[in-house]
Amino acid sequence: MKELTLTTPALLFSAISLIMLAYTNRFLAYATVVRSLHDTYLKNKDSVLIKQIKNIKQRLYLTRSMQIFGISSLLLCVLTMFLIYIELNLLAVWVFGIALVLLIISLAFLIVEIQISVKALEHHISDIENN
Repeated sequence: MKELTLTTPALLFSAISLIMLAYTNRFLAYATVVRSLHDTYLKNKDSVLIKQIKNIKQRLYLTRSMQIFGISSLLLCVLTMFLIYIELNLLAVWVFGIALVLLIISLAFLIVEIQISVKALEHHISDIENN
Protein backbone atom coordinates (compact mmCIF):
# COMPACT_ATOMS: atom_id res chain seq x y z
CA MET A 1 0.00 0.00 0.00
CA LYS A 2 1.26 3.45 -0.86
CA GLU A 3 1.66 6.03 1.85
CA LEU A 4 -1.35 8.24 2.51
CA THR A 5 -0.48 11.93 2.04
CA LEU A 6 -2.36 15.11 2.88
CA THR A 7 -3.45 15.51 -0.73
CA THR A 8 -5.41 12.23 -0.83
CA PRO A 9 -8.18 13.18 1.65
CA ALA A 10 -8.01 16.78 0.42
CA LEU A 11 -9.04 15.59 -3.06
CA LEU A 12 -12.37 14.46 -1.67
CA PHE A 13 -13.19 17.94 -0.37
CA SER A 14 -14.42 19.27 -3.70
CA ALA A 15 -16.37 16.11 -4.50
CA ILE A 16 -18.04 15.94 -1.10
CA SER A 17 -18.76 19.69 -1.19
CA LEU A 18 -20.53 19.36 -4.54
CA ILE A 19 -22.48 16.35 -3.31
CA MET A 20 -23.54 18.23 -0.19
CA LEU A 21 -24.68 21.16 -2.33
CA ALA A 22 -26.83 18.80 -4.39
CA TYR A 23 -28.24 17.21 -1.22
CA THR A 24 -29.08 20.64 0.21
CA ASN A 25 -30.83 21.65 -3.01
CA ARG A 26 -32.90 18.45 -2.86
CA PHE A 27 -33.80 19.17 0.75
CA LEU A 28 -34.87 22.75 -0.04
CA ALA A 29 -36.98 21.53 -2.97
CA TYR A 30 -38.67 18.99 -0.69
CA ALA A 31 -39.35 21.70 1.90
CA THR A 32 -41.15 23.72 -0.76
CA VAL A 33 -43.19 20.69 -1.85
CA VAL A 34 -44.11 19.88 1.76
CA ARG A 35 -45.36 23.42 2.35
CA SER A 36 -47.37 23.28 -0.85
CA LEU A 37 -48.85 19.87 0.00
CA HIS A 38 -49.71 21.12 3.48
CA ASP A 39 -51.64 24.09 2.11
CA THR A 40 -53.41 21.91 -0.46
CA TYR A 41 -54.28 19.28 2.15
CA LEU A 42 -55.82 21.88 4.46
CA LYS A 43 -58.12 22.92 1.60
CA ASN A 44 -58.89 19.41 0.29
CA LYS A 45 -58.22 16.32 2.43
CA ASP A 46 -57.67 14.01 -0.52
CA SER A 47 -56.24 10.48 -0.06
CA VAL A 48 -53.87 11.04 -2.98
CA LEU A 49 -52.30 13.91 -1.07
CA ILE A 50 -51.72 11.64 1.92
CA LYS A 51 -49.81 9.21 -0.32
CA GLN A 52 -47.74 12.10 -1.66
CA ILE A 53 -47.05 13.33 1.86
CA LYS A 54 -45.90 9.86 2.95
CA ASN A 55 -43.67 9.63 -0.13
CA ILE A 56 -42.07 13.01 0.44
CA LYS A 57 -41.60 12.21 4.14
CA GLN A 58 -39.68 9.06 3.23
CA ARG A 59 -37.56 11.01 0.76
CA LEU A 60 -36.85 13.69 3.40
CA TYR A 61 -35.58 11.06 5.83
CA LEU A 62 -33.39 9.55 3.13
CA THR A 63 -32.00 12.99 2.27
CA ARG A 64 -31.27 13.61 5.94
CA SER A 65 -29.37 10.30 6.09
CA MET A 66 -27.50 11.20 2.90
CA GLN A 67 -26.46 14.50 4.45
CA ILE A 68 -25.42 12.97 7.77
CA PHE A 69 -23.24 10.32 6.13
CA GLY A 70 -21.77 12.85 3.68
CA ILE A 71 -20.91 15.34 6.42
CA SER A 72 -19.46 12.55 8.56
CA SER A 73 -17.28 11.52 5.62
CA LEU A 74 -16.03 15.08 5.21
CA LEU A 75 -15.36 15.33 8.94
CA LEU A 76 -13.32 12.13 8.89
CA CYS A 77 -11.36 13.41 5.88
CA VAL A 78 -10.39 16.45 7.95
CA LEU A 79 -9.50 14.19 10.87
CA THR A 80 -7.40 12.08 8.49
CA MET A 81 -5.47 15.17 7.44
CA PHE A 82 -4.88 16.05 11.07
CA LEU A 83 -3.70 12.52 11.86
CA ILE A 84 -1.30 12.65 8.92
CA TYR A 85 -0.07 16.03 10.14
CA ILE A 86 0.73 14.64 13.61
CA GLU A 87 2.26 11.57 11.96
CA LEU A 88 -0.24 8.93 13.10
CA ASN A 89 -0.25 7.40 9.62
CA LEU A 90 -1.71 3.97 10.43
CA LEU A 91 -4.65 5.51 12.28
CA ALA A 92 -5.04 8.02 9.44
CA VAL A 93 -5.36 5.18 6.92
CA TRP A 94 -8.12 3.53 8.95
CA VAL A 95 -10.01 6.81 9.51
CA PHE A 96 -9.79 7.60 5.80
CA GLY A 97 -11.10 4.12 5.00
CA ILE A 98 -14.10 4.75 7.27
CA ALA A 99 -14.63 8.11 5.56
CA LEU A 100 -14.77 6.35 2.19
CA VAL A 101 -17.28 3.81 3.53
CA LEU A 102 -19.49 6.63 4.87
CA LEU A 103 -19.37 8.33 1.48
CA ILE A 104 -20.37 5.06 -0.19
CA ILE A 105 -23.33 4.73 2.21
CA SER A 106 -24.37 8.30 1.48
CA LEU A 107 -24.32 7.63 -2.27
CA ALA A 108 -26.25 4.37 -1.78
CA PHE A 109 -28.99 6.32 0.02
CA LEU A 110 -29.01 8.71 -2.94
CA ILE A 111 -29.69 5.80 -5.30
CA VAL A 112 -32.61 4.64 -3.15
CA GLU A 113 -33.98 8.18 -2.95
CA ILE A 114 -33.78 8.63 -6.72
CA GLN A 115 -35.70 5.38 -7.24
CA ILE A 116 -38.46 6.56 -4.91
CA SER A 117 -38.56 9.94 -6.64
CA VAL A 118 -38.92 8.30 -10.04
CA LYS A 119 -41.80 6.12 -8.79
CA ALA A 120 -43.56 9.22 -7.49
CA LEU A 121 -43.19 10.95 -10.84
CA GLU A 122 -44.38 7.81 -12.66
CA HIS A 123 -47.65 8.03 -10.72
CA HIS A 124 -48.13 11.60 -11.94
CA ILE A 125 -47.29 10.64 -15.51
CA SER A 126 -49.70 7.68 -15.51
CA ASP A 127 -52.41 9.95 -14.07
CA ILE A 128 -51.86 12.38 -16.94
CA GLU A 129 -51.79 9.57 -19.52
CA ASN A 130 -55.03 8.10 -18.17
CA ASN A 131 -56.81 11.43 -18.50
